Amino acid sequence: MPIGADLVLHELPDPEAVKHDGLTLGRVIEATARRFGTPLAIPLMDLTLEKADLLRRLGIAAGSLEEFRFAAAPSEDDLERLAASQDAPFSHRHQAHIGSVGYIAASTDLLPVGMSIGPFSLMTKLLTDPITPIAMAGMGLTAGEDPGILLAERSLALAEVAVRRSVVAQVRVGAQAVLVCEPAANRVYLSPRQIEAGSDIFDRFVIQPHLRLKALLDSSGVDLIFHDCGELTDFMVREFAERLDPAILSLGSSRRLWEDAALAPKTTVLFGNLPTRSFYSDAAMPLEKVRAMAAELVARMRACGHPHVLGSECDVLYVPESAETIRRKVAAAFLDH
Repeated sequence: MPIGADLVLHELPDPEAVKHDGLTLGRVIEATARRFGTPLAIPLMDLTLEKADLLRRLGIAAGSLEEFRFAAAPSEDDLERLAASQDAPFSHRHQAHIGSVGYIAASTDLLPVGMSIGPFSLMTKLLTDPITPIAMAGMGLTAGEDPGILLAERSLALAEVAVRRSVVAQVRVGAQAVLVCEPAANRVYLSPRQIEAGSDIFDRFVIQPHLRLKALLDSSGVDLIFHDCGELTDFMVREFAERLDPAILSLGSSRRLWEDAALAPKTTVLFGNLPTRSFYSDAAMPLEKVRAMAAELVARMRACGHPHVLGSECDVLYVPESAETIRRKVAAAFLDH
């Protein structure tokens, strides 16, 4: 199965309107699961919702949600204000996302899966330059010594609160698993050299917030599906698999899953990781290559004996000028063989 709700959504006449209607969006998620013959009903991978919710609850009227970045570290008052507004209403679009999960739980026999951006990746969307402060922290400097580190730490705290609120709302309507997406937790933002030299930046900025989120899910009897399609080191994959203990670990096409099988316990299913981002291009990814890669991945995963779901490296996005090309390759990868 791919993560493919965006493709099915864009078969409808007004996809944007559907994103604001929980019932219709839920039916899209159901239709996606039925099409690909999977019991997992995975929603749209809309990773803008938590940032929009965070800014709205802080009273920040961002002209462009994607472009907004904090110019200085959020204050303690900002943290308190965000924590105090945990029960505030969600936006119509965010509520529709939550409602789509609730529809699956209440009206189908599918397994309802929630979706959220991860705290670290949300933090990187709140800073103009998230790389430098993390590197400075990796050198041993503290928030008291460097304002950039304070900005990163405070933004991460806000991000964790926002993600937790979103996840809790989806669990309340019946999510039995939550797919948390952390594509920024990779070797670009976190220096492998600093980590190998003993820095705790990976543990402090990535693992610890997720351990708290995992404890929340565990307390509700909800499984974690952890997704990271970034460029990763073996250490990072092992940390995700062993310390977070996800039910499913979803990785990008830069990884060889049959080798990563040695880094993960067999209680964690590996998901992926066909290079679906290239499916739009016949030059980069011809149809026969798609079929061959799918067959090879299935064979290698069977040979290594690790539980595996043949899947996409990330969500498969609708591209108007290449829609039929993408659909043809998705069918070849996930339905035809």
